[in-house]
Amino acid sequence: MAMPSMPSRSSLRPLVEWPTLGMVALCYGGLWAVLAWTDSLGTVLSVPLLAVFIALHSSLQHEVLHGHPFRSQALSEGLIFPAVGLFVPYLRFKDLHLKHHHDPDLTDPYDDPESNYMDPVAWARLPRWLRAVYRFNNLLLGRMVLGPGLSLWTLYVEDAAAIMRGEARVRQAYVLHVLGLVPVLVIVSLSAVPLWAYAVAAYLGFSLLKIRTFLEHRAHEKVPGRTVIIEDRGPLSWLFLNNNFHSVHHCHPGVPWYRLPAIFAERRAQFLERNRSYFYRSYGELFRQFFLRAKDPVPHPLMSDAPALEKIETVDMLGALDQSPRGVASNHRPKSV
Repeated sequence: MAMPSMPSRSSLRPLVEWPTLGMVALCYGGLWAVLAWTDSLGTVLSVPLLAVFIALHSSLQHEVLHGHPFRSQALSEGLIFPAVGLFVPYLRFKDLHLKHHHDPDLTDPYDDPESNYMDPVAWARLPRWLRAVYRFNNLLLGRMVLGPGLSLWTLYVEDAAAIMRGEARVRQAYVLHVLGLVPVLVIVSLSAVPLWAYAVAAYLGFSLLKIRTFLEHRAHEKVPGRTVIIEDRGPLSWLFLNNNFHSVHHCHPGVPWYRLPAIFAERRAQFLERNRSYFYRSYGELFRQFFLRAKDPVPHPLMSDAPALEKIETVDMLGALDQSPRGVASNHRPKSV
């Protein structure tokens, strides 16, 4: 079911999207305040507060890569140049996320870089202990605890291989990332927050983002049915800049975060029909249902494979975590209908 067309971005966009610019100011102001007042707050309180603003910075990076808040992309990217989150180069986030927005590939273990599914063939090659790790990662608790580490391991292994192959774009991403780390590490080192504590806050910020991504997509034969709506307007929706209205975002990726709830409200029934009612009322519902229970299997349920492969128990560790086409691939892809 096709969505009605939106007016062109050029006819709607102001010169500056002030709500987004205001959130940028709030983010950096909050980070600065926590770093400045750590002596009064204490490290135990400062770390989770920093994690909130680090997660907000990542949400702002997501806005920027989609062309906000300025018409000039270079000016927008200058706003989020400091590597506040420490771990993920912005340019890699941008390239991989824009690739993720090719909706026919959503949830494909090879073609969707944000998929949490594995090809059943690759899954069958994993040792039992590693399958247990990935099963735990499929609980919301596990996704928050292990998810950042597993994502970073996979990213770094694949990017190291890409750099070794001479891919200049990947190398550039890490050079710019190192430059973006410099002001962050200097400012943190001048504050009362130990560098190790800031690194813990960055990991916790990544964990918060895993709450958002946990439900975003599911395996479904129909492409529109793969993307969720979480009708939440609470603190997490604010922190994620309304990306919980994810089906709306995928339909209209150029629309700024502050317009997504209104667009959904105007065409609520149409969006829910389109995404086959992949819908939750709040993040509280998410925690109640999935904090200690898996939503999905790890192997992609729309990819079929030979049962004999389940008997394979030996595996190369790097290959086990690498879901790129360099590994063993199934002949059966998720349907893109």
